[in-house]
Amino acid sequence: MSALSLRLPNSLHDHARELARTEGISINQLVATALAEKMAALLTEEYFERRAKRASRVKFLAALSRVPDVEPAPHDRLKSTSLTPISPPLSRRRGGSATGAGGARRKQTRRAR
Repeated sequence: MSALSLRLPNSLHDHARELARTEGISINQLVATALAEKMAALLTEEYFERRAKRASRVKFLAALSRVPDVEPAPHDRLKSTSLTPISPPLSRRRGGSATGAGGARRKQTRRAR
């Protein structure tokens, strides 16, 4: 393990000290845990950015077309009915081969020209 000298604004140090006290841990443990969590979040974001660059809409839609278009099981349904859908229902998005993955493939082909 290595040591790190860290300069913090007094207000941040005071808040860290109080939070560590209420959590029953040392400031060192609080800072180490917070740093580990932040690094994990940043590394996860980088991973998804790299993965998104390799993504293929055609392959995604082909995989999605193999999923049955059925209502979710009762235990998978949202409790609240006040949510507004952010996209059309599956039945309208995947209306068969004419508007499903094939439609996306035609768009992809046009872009590639």
